[in-house]
Amino acid sequence: MARMHTRRRGSSDSDKPVADDPPEWSDVDEDAVEERVVELAEQGHSPSEIGVKLRDEGVQGTPVPDVSLATGKKVTEILEDNDADPEIPEDLRNLMERAVRLREHMNDNPGDAQNKRALQNTESKIRRLVDYYRGDKLEEDFTYSYDVAVSLLE
Repeated sequence: MARMHTRRRGSSDSDKPVADDPPEWSDVDEDAVEERVVELAEQGHSPSEIGVKLRDEGVQGTPVPDVSLATGKKVTEILEDNDADPEIPEDLRNLMERAVRLREHMNDNPGDAQNKRALQNTESKIRRLVDYYRGDKLEEDFTYSYDVAVSLLE
Protein backbone atom coordinates (compact mmCIF):
# COMPACT_ATOMS: atom_id res chain seq x y z
CA MET A 1 0.00 0.00 0.00
CA ALA A 2 1.50 3.32 -1.07
CA ARG A 3 1.66 5.92 1.64
CA MET A 4 3.29 8.94 0.19
CA HIS A 5 2.48 11.95 2.37
CA THR A 6 0.50 10.55 5.27
CA ARG A 7 0.64 7.89 7.97
CA ARG A 8 -2.84 6.64 7.04
CA ARG A 9 -3.78 4.05 4.48
CA GLY A 10 -5.60 5.13 1.36
CA SER A 11 -9.35 4.62 1.05
CA SER A 12 -9.37 3.28 -2.49
CA ASP A 13 -9.24 -0.39 -1.67
CA SER A 14 -11.90 -1.98 -3.88
CA ASP A 15 -11.06 -4.39 -6.67
CA LYS A 16 -13.02 -4.96 -9.86
CA PRO A 17 -14.53 -8.42 -10.19
CA VAL A 18 -12.36 -10.76 -12.23
CA ALA A 19 -13.78 -11.25 -15.72
CA ASP A 20 -12.18 -12.70 -18.83
CA ASP A 21 -14.78 -11.76 -21.43
CA PRO A 22 -17.47 -9.08 -21.75
CA PRO A 23 -20.98 -9.87 -20.48
CA GLU A 24 -23.42 -11.41 -22.97
CA TRP A 25 -25.76 -8.41 -22.81
CA SER A 26 -22.98 -6.11 -24.02
CA ASP A 27 -22.13 -7.48 -27.47
CA VAL A 28 -20.95 -4.29 -29.15
CA ASP A 29 -18.65 -4.42 -32.18
CA GLU A 30 -14.99 -3.64 -31.35
CA ASP A 31 -14.68 -1.13 -34.18
CA ALA A 32 -17.82 0.71 -33.04
CA VAL A 33 -16.39 1.03 -29.52
CA GLU A 34 -13.05 2.32 -30.86
CA GLU A 35 -14.81 4.87 -33.10
CA ARG A 36 -16.86 6.12 -30.14
CA VAL A 37 -13.74 6.39 -27.95
CA VAL A 38 -11.97 8.53 -30.58
CA GLU A 39 -15.12 10.62 -31.12
CA LEU A 40 -15.41 11.34 -27.38
CA ALA A 41 -11.69 12.20 -27.19
CA GLU A 42 -12.09 14.70 -30.03
CA GLN A 43 -14.92 16.32 -28.05
CA GLY A 44 -12.36 16.97 -25.31
CA HIS A 45 -13.13 14.18 -22.82
CA SER A 46 -10.37 12.59 -20.73
CA PRO A 47 -9.80 8.80 -20.82
CA SER A 48 -11.60 8.28 -17.49
CA GLU A 49 -14.56 10.42 -18.63
CA ILE A 50 -14.71 8.34 -21.83
CA GLY A 51 -14.91 5.13 -19.78
CA VAL A 52 -17.75 6.55 -17.67
CA LYS A 53 -19.65 7.74 -20.75
CA LEU A 54 -19.33 4.33 -22.42
CA ARG A 55 -20.53 2.66 -19.24
CA ASP A 56 -23.51 5.00 -18.82
CA GLU A 57 -24.52 5.90 -22.39
CA GLY A 58 -22.97 3.02 -24.29
CA VAL A 59 -22.40 2.57 -28.01
CA GLN A 60 -25.51 2.38 -30.20
CA GLY A 61 -27.59 2.20 -27.02
CA THR A 62 -25.72 -0.78 -25.55
CA PRO A 63 -23.63 -0.08 -22.42
CA VAL A 64 -19.95 -1.05 -22.47
CA PRO A 65 -19.00 -1.93 -18.87
CA ASP A 66 -15.31 -2.51 -19.62
CA VAL A 67 -13.57 -1.15 -22.72
CA SER A 68 -10.54 -3.42 -22.35
CA LEU A 69 -12.73 -6.54 -22.23
CA ALA A 70 -14.77 -5.37 -25.23
CA THR A 71 -11.80 -4.40 -27.42
CA GLY A 72 -8.72 -6.02 -25.92
CA LYS A 73 -7.18 -2.56 -25.46
CA LYS A 74 -7.34 0.14 -22.80
CA VAL A 75 -8.90 3.52 -23.64
CA THR A 76 -5.45 5.15 -23.65
CA GLU A 77 -4.12 2.49 -26.06
CA ILE A 78 -7.01 3.12 -28.44
CA LEU A 79 -6.30 6.85 -28.30
CA GLU A 80 -2.58 6.30 -28.98
CA ASP A 81 -3.36 4.05 -31.96
CA ASN A 82 -5.58 6.77 -33.44
CA ASP A 83 -3.26 9.70 -32.58
CA ALA A 84 -5.92 11.21 -30.33
CA ASP A 85 -4.08 10.89 -27.02
CA PRO A 86 -3.74 14.03 -24.87
CA GLU A 87 -0.41 15.90 -24.93
CA ILE A 88 0.08 15.36 -21.19
CA PRO A 89 -1.10 12.26 -19.29
CA GLU A 90 -4.38 12.57 -17.39
CA ASP A 91 -2.94 11.91 -13.91
CA LEU A 92 -0.30 14.61 -14.40
CA ARG A 93 -2.89 17.04 -15.78
CA ASN A 94 -5.16 16.50 -12.75
CA LEU A 95 -2.29 17.15 -10.33
CA MET A 96 -1.29 20.29 -12.24
CA GLU A 97 -4.87 21.60 -12.12
CA ARG A 98 -4.88 20.99 -8.36
CA ALA A 99 -1.52 22.77 -7.93
CA VAL A 100 -2.72 25.80 -9.91
CA ARG A 101 -5.92 25.99 -7.81
CA LEU A 102 -3.91 25.70 -4.58
CA ARG A 103 -1.39 28.35 -5.72
CA GLU A 104 -4.22 30.78 -6.53
CA HIS A 105 -5.76 30.05 -3.11
CA MET A 106 -2.39 30.69 -1.44
CA ASN A 107 -2.09 34.05 -3.20
CA ASP A 108 -5.45 35.07 -1.71
CA ASN A 109 -4.81 33.44 1.70
CA PRO A 110 -1.09 33.61 2.53
CA GLY A 111 -1.59 32.45 6.13
CA ASP A 112 -3.23 29.15 5.21
CA ALA A 113 -0.56 26.72 6.43
CA GLN A 114 -2.55 23.55 5.67
CA ASN A 115 -2.98 24.43 2.03
CA LYS A 116 0.63 25.53 1.79
CA ARG A 117 1.57 21.99 2.83
CA ALA A 118 -0.97 20.52 0.40
CA LEU A 119 0.61 22.58 -2.40
CA GLN A 120 4.10 21.33 -1.45
CA ASN A 121 2.87 17.72 -1.46
CA THR A 122 1.06 18.13 -4.77
CA GLU A 123 4.08 19.72 -6.45
CA SER A 124 6.24 16.90 -5.08
CA LYS A 125 3.91 14.34 -6.69
CA ILE A 126 4.04 16.29 -9.95
CA ARG A 127 7.85 16.24 -9.96
CA ARG A 128 7.83 12.47 -9.38
CA LEU A 129 5.40 11.93 -12.26
CA VAL A 130 7.37 14.24 -14.55
CA ASP A 131 10.47 12.12 -13.86
CA TYR A 132 8.45 9.00 -14.69
CA TYR A 133 7.03 10.36 -17.97
CA ARG A 134 10.09 12.35 -19.14
CA GLY A 135 11.43 11.06 -22.44
CA ASP A 136 8.35 8.93 -23.09
CA LYS A 137 5.20 11.05 -22.93
CA LEU A 138 7.01 14.32 -22.13
CA GLU A 139 10.05 15.95 -23.76
CA GLU A 140 13.49 15.18 -22.32
CA ASP A 141 13.98 18.76 -21.12
CA PHE A 142 10.53 19.20 -19.54
CA THR A 143 10.61 20.66 -16.04
CA TYR A 144 7.60 21.56 -13.92
CA SER A 145 6.90 25.08 -12.74
CA TYR A 146 3.72 26.95 -11.93
CA ASP A 147 4.00 29.02 -15.13
CA VAL A 148 4.49 25.89 -17.27
CA ALA A 149 1.40 24.33 -15.65
CA VAL A 150 -0.73 27.41 -16.30
CA SER A 151 0.34 27.58 -19.96
CA LEU A 152 -0.29 23.84 -20.50
CA LEU A 153 -3.75 23.94 -18.92
CA GLU A 154 -4.98 26.88 -21.03
